[in-house]
Amino acid sequence: MEQKFDIIAIGESLVELSTNSEMSTAACLYKYYGGDALTTAIAALRMGSKVGFISRIGNDPFKNYLLESWKAEGMDISQVKEADEPNGLYVIARPALNEKEIVHYRKKIAPSKLSIDDINPDYIKNSDVIYASGVTQSLSPSASEAVEYAFKSAKENGILTAYDPNFYSALTTPDEAKEAFSRICEYVDCIFMNTKHDLANILDIDSPENTIKKLWDLGIQTVVLKSIDKYGYFTGSNGKIMFTDFYSKDYVDTTCSGDAFNGGFLHAVTHGFTPFEAVKFASILAGLQAQKVGAIKSIPYKEEVYSIYRSNNG
Repeated sequence: MEQKFDIIAIGESLVELSTNSEMSTAACLYKYYGGDALTTAIAALRMGSKVGFISRIGNDPFKNYLLESWKAEGMDISQVKEADEPNGLYVIARPALNEKEIVHYRKKIAPSKLSIDDINPDYIKNSDVIYASGVTQSLSPSASEAVEYAFKSAKENGILTAYDPNFYSALTTPDEAKEAFSRICEYVDCIFMNTKHDLANILDIDSPENTIKKLWDLGIQTVVLKSIDKYGYFTGSNGKIMFTDFYSKDYVDTTCSGDAFNGGFLHAVTHGFTPFEAVKFASILAGLQAQKVGAIKSIPYKEEVYSIYRSNNG
């Protein structure tokens, strides 16, 4: 394997169907694709990172569309294996700014067949960062084992690991999320958490500062807390804690904006940015992404994000 990757993401892909109308009245649904870890991967890729993706894809009529779309983005899909199960699907409607309808169809889907057999240690060794989320772990016991194995392998080889619990009550319970986190935390170098969902359901800590210190005590070196209430990010690294405002408070659709942020952050830290600089960069990416509808089709490209970052930061 000659190609060296900046980031390898492990997770699911979902077919996305979207509309700006209510689902009950929508005459047309627009096809794209989504998935939390995949959003992170594409965000980093569009910023200029070399990205690989580990997943299972369903052998259904959406297969070729998904594979060709990822190839067109430039993502390495050599570790995406076919499964007999179908691809997952979600339908999202944004009839108004403060209205959102979303329905997931993700039971017994192809990515749930992810297992340790899908993790090639030589592939893992060929990256600077390995990324996965609690959503990937929630797919199935075998998918959870695959994430744990990949992170352990990365840790043993001095490769940075990054993790987002991404708690979502429709997919998992607080107890299951706590268990998933406990199984992997010893291998995590960098963590992203949402103060509204992850902190309350996984750590039972309200204070961002106390959360960061707790995670430092667990051996996690870099912590980024996304706070909707404070409209910004608390970042803890190298014994320092800093707060960074959201790039923009204007939004149309925040679906997977946090995942897009993660991709921007990981791109930045693998390209010479400090964690605090990386948060500023990723905030721009996530802010732009949230101004359009859709998880991945709304992710901006390198030129726009870098231009704004340089303008705002000298």
